[in-house]
Amino acid sequence: MNVLFVCTGNTCRSPMAEGYLLSKGLKDVNIISRGIAADGSPVSENAKAVMLEVGIDIGGHISAPLSAEDVKKADRIICFSPSHAAILEGAVKEKGKICLLNDGITDPYGGNTNIYRNCRDEIFSAIDELTATGYFNNFRIIPIEARHIAPIAKLEKVCFSEPWSAEGIVGAYKTGTRFFAAENSEHLMGYIGIKAVIDEGYITNVAVFPQYRNKGTATALIERVFEFARDSRLAFVSLEVRASNIPAITLYEKLGFKTEGRRRDFYRNPREDALIMTKRFEENEDTCNRKLM
Repeated sequence: MNVLFVCTGNTCRSPMAEGYLLSKGLKDVNIISRGIAADGSPVSENAKAVMLEVGIDIGGHISAPLSAEDVKKADRIICFSPSHAAILEGAVKEKGKICLLNDGITDPYGGNTNIYRNCRDEIFSAIDELTATGYFNNFRIIPIEARHIAPIAKLEKVCFSEPWSAEGIVGAYKTGTRFFAAENSEHLMGYIGIKAVIDEGYITNVAVFPQYRNKGTATALIERVFEFARDSRLAFVSLEVRASNIPAITLYEKLGFKTEGRRRDFYRNPREDALIMTKRFEENEDTCNRKLM
């Protein structure tokens, strides 16, 4: 997938968005930014500074003008103001190709560091929401419906030695577990469940069919749970994982989980310890001051 961010001068909003989405390491997603009135200027010093605050270096960015070829190659075009979208709508025939980020994000050009910081945070939050819905992966993340129950039960049998039944999934749903499904135009790809208890979140299961693994499916499902956690003002999200499941552990660590405990002989068939991994949402979190409290 080719993603194109478009703003006016390509020195503030679009390079910050490009840098942030690149930092997510999405598989098979190519990302560039352009400006409708770009003139080859370097990135704004304030944009560079506030991105460095969250560990992302965009200092080498040089603005580049938008071309017809850029528009043609892009699968997703993300604009920052209605005027950008209006300019592009005449050149783009494909429905849904153009997205106005957060219904428009004010240009911080000429503003102080705080204005740039607020702009950065707004961009990050809007991109997180798009990521959580599968926007960058040619699939969507939605709350489960009745039609998902049978394929989820099948997925459970594929992935786990002690799978949940369809009845178990329905029962968990009725007692407060929230489930989200990843699906393309034809099939269920994966699903995730989270149980909220006061201000704590516990992931019950996350599973992806083998043919859809290593394509960003699990990442998008977990990002959707993070959005749910933020909206619900949860202090943390926790899960268990087999101690030998290195690919899953690596993914969880990449997404900000840390190992905080161990449950001896938690799993059976085969018997194995579980690592307790937790993603905490704190006011002093390093990522763009997204506060929950």
